[in-house]
Amino acid sequence: MSFERLFEMQGMLFSLMILGLLLKKMGIVEEKNEGLLTDLVIYVTLPCSIIRSFEIEFNQKILVNCMVILVVAVGIQAGTYILSFILYPGMEKRRRNVLQYATICSNAGILGNPIAESIFGSLGLLYASIYLIPQRIFMWSAGLAYFTESPDRKTLLKKIATHPCILAVAVGMVLMVTGIRLPSVAEQTVKTLASANTALSMLFIGSILAGVRFRSLWNRVTIYYSLIRLVLIPGLIYLLCLGFRLEPVVTGVSVVLAGMPAASVTAILAAKYKCDAVFAAKGVVSSTLLSMITIPVWCLILH
Repeated sequence: MSFERLFEMQGMLFSLMILGLLLKKMGIVEEKNEGLLTDLVIYVTLPCSIIRSFEIEFNQKILVNCMVILVVAVGIQAGTYILSFILYPGMEKRRRNVLQYATICSNAGILGNPIAESIFGSLGLLYASIYLIPQRIFMWSAGLAYFTESPDRKTLLKKIATHPCILAVAVGMVLMVTGIRLPSVAEQTVKTLASANTALSMLFIGSILAGVRFRSLWNRVTIYYSLIRLVLIPGLIYLLCLGFRLEPVVTGVSVVLAGMPAASVTAILAAKYKCDAVFAAKGVVSSTLLSMITIPVWCLILH
C-alpha cells in the first residue's frame, strides 16, 4: 500500500496554511481583509465547490450498488450529530458550537476522494463520492444551525434555507439526479471558482494562526477533540461494520473517511458568525497534524 497520495494532500494543506501565515506576518493580509476572505469563501467559492462535488454519474446501477454505503453514511452523520450534544458538557458556548460542528463535519470533502481512490481503487472513489453526499447536506443544514442564531425557529429555518451553501446543495442534488449539465460557460466558471476554495480556506486559517504560538495548539480540549474525531468515531464505525459483516471496501471507505480531521471550513464559519475563530483554527491544525499518524494506522488495520 502506498501512502504517497495521502501525504501529498496533507502537505498541500499545510503549505497553503503556512503561506497564509507568512502573508499575515508580512502585512499583505490584514485583519480588515480577513472578513473579505471569509465572505469570498462563504458566498462564492464554497457554493461553487458544493455544486461541483455533486457532479457524479447517477443511474439505477449506481443506486443499487451504493445503497449500503449511503445508509452507512447517513447513520454516521446521525450518530455524530447525537454525539455532538453529549461529548462537550460544560464547554463555553462559542467553543462548544465549534466542536459540535467539527464533530459532524470532517475534511473528507477535500481529502476523501483522492485518498479513497489511492487506497481502494476506482470502486473506493465511487463509494467515497456517495458517502460524502449526506455529510454535505448535514454540514449545511444541521451543522449551520450551530452557528446561526435567530429569535425564533421560523426565522432560523429561513436563514438556513436561504444560505448560499444550502442553495448550492439543492442545485447540486437537482443536477445529479436529473443528469442536467450546466451550460459550458457556467460549468467552467463554477469549476474555476471551486478550485480556489481549498486555497482560500487554508490561507485564511494560516492568517489566523499568525499570532498564535505553536505550543498553544496542544491543550486538553484540542487533544480531546482530535481523539474523538480521529480515533473514537472511526473506531465505532469499524466495530459496527464488522458486526454487520459489510464488504471490505465499504468498511474501508467508511472507516477512513470517518477518521478524517476537522473540516477547514470550521474556522471560516467560526470567524463569520463571531465564534472563537482562533480556537477553531487550532482544532483544524492539531487534528490534521495527528491525522498524518492515525489515517495510515487505520489503513493498516483495515488491510
